[in-house]
Amino acid sequence: MTTVTSAERALLPTDEPLALLSAAGEPVADPALPMPADEVLLDLHRKMVLGRRFDAQATALTKQGRLAVYPSSRGQEACEVGAVAALEERDWLFPTYRDSVALVTRGVDPVETLTLLQGGWHLGYDPYEHRVGPQCTPLATNTLHAVGVAHAARFKGEDSVALVLLGDGATSEGDTHEALNFAGVWQAPVIFLVQNNGYAISVPMSKQNAAPSLAHKGIGYGVPSVLVDGNDPAAVYAVVRDAVRAAREGGGPTLIEAKTYRIEAHTNADDANRYRDPSEVAYWLGRDPLDRIEAYLRSRGLLDDTRRDAVLAEAEAFASKVRDGMNAEVETDPADLFRHVYAEPTPALREQAAQLAEELR
Repeated sequence: MTTVTSAERALLPTDEPLALLSAAGEPVADPALPMPADEVLLDLHRKMVLGRRFDAQATALTKQGRLAVYPSSRGQEACEVGAVAALEERDWLFPTYRDSVALVTRGVDPVETLTLLQGGWHLGYDPYEHRVGPQCTPLATNTLHAVGVAHAARFKGEDSVALVLLGDGATSEGDTHEALNFAGVWQAPVIFLVQNNGYAISVPMSKQNAAPSLAHKGIGYGVPSVLVDGNDPAAVYAVVRDAVRAAREGGGPTLIEAKTYRIEAHTNADDANRYRDPSEVAYWLGRDPLDRIEAYLRSRGLLDDTRRDAVLAEAEAFASKVRDGMNAEVETDPADLFRHVYAEPTPALREQAAQLAEELR
């Protein structure tokens, strides 16, 4: 009979997701996970309200034809806002196509955030300004980018940490396994946050993974793993904060699985009714992350109707700014087709650019 050593046990996640707030917003005592400060929780609430309003506005813009596609993250705000709030300014974020709320929380201009989904540019913002990598559409390629940047930071004498966001479907891709393996071998300062929202488009978790949880996969790479309630913003923040601190101090990578749920369809082009029961959605609506933190803040006397109304008004003003920015007509330059393809344009590109310029004249 094989026994599990204490070192091996330290790599394994808990049997149940870590939590600080129950679904009803009641505090859950966990001596290993301290409750974030009141001002942090209020900031998380505010940013989640803004994030949800932004998400709803982006969905509406898609229906109006202003966006080509939009993958909603409604229901996953605790993951995106909680994780980003745990980063320092010098840290890096590597998002996916579903993480627009994370970008906005990080401070990226909302119109620049939506440029990719509008079909304007592959990248509508300067990645160095906010230390945010390009939104990754191919699954899991951002995991390797994050490990590379984190590993390089140590060579440069920096103490920055990389946080990479990925979905449950991305854990089935080879890039994720390669990234975890390199991160474990190099002890790179990188955090893998898997937002397990139940489905890889239409494929449920039961058809993706046979392990007790996705977090259990970390032991195969020598990477410590954590399983957390992804609809608990307080717990997500605390877990990611601990992982960031450990990575910055030389403790290496952490794999975090946040169990959450995708309330809307995969994108506006998807019909989720074809593969999931409405009762499942109703169950998760009862575990709404925004309702959860609001109930807790109210029970503590930290949030009242006046303060909540002020946050809602700020969110409406933010949505109005997004609408105005997305409705503004942008003057395009056909020569942009050839810019930024290569650092030094190839002879073929220069020839094509000259041909187009001549035809336009």
